[in-house]
Amino acid sequence: MDEKITKDEVRRVAGLARLELSEAEEDRMTGQMNQILGYMDKLNELDTAGISPMTHAIQIENVFRRDCVTPSLDRQDSLANSPETDGCNFVVPKVI
Repeated sequence: MDEKITKDEVRRVAGLARLELSEAEEDRMTGQMNQILGYMDKLNELDTAGISPMTHAIQIENVFRRDCVTPSLDRQDSLANSPETDGCNFVVPKVI
């Protein structure tokens, strides 16, 4: 396999990320990064001329409700089950 990233580059990136890697971890990371970059080369060989870009692997739709004005709950109805009110607002204990 063609080496895309060297051990020195892995050390440099690890240093920038403030990571301490052992010799074995540097070897493993170098191998894994080269596998990933090799796979990306393989994907680049595919003809994608007629394929539109996508943001997700599966088609998703927005699940939010429509943003429209609806009637609000009446003030007296909203205060009806409150333990204490002043007629217009909820009365709650002062919290500091």
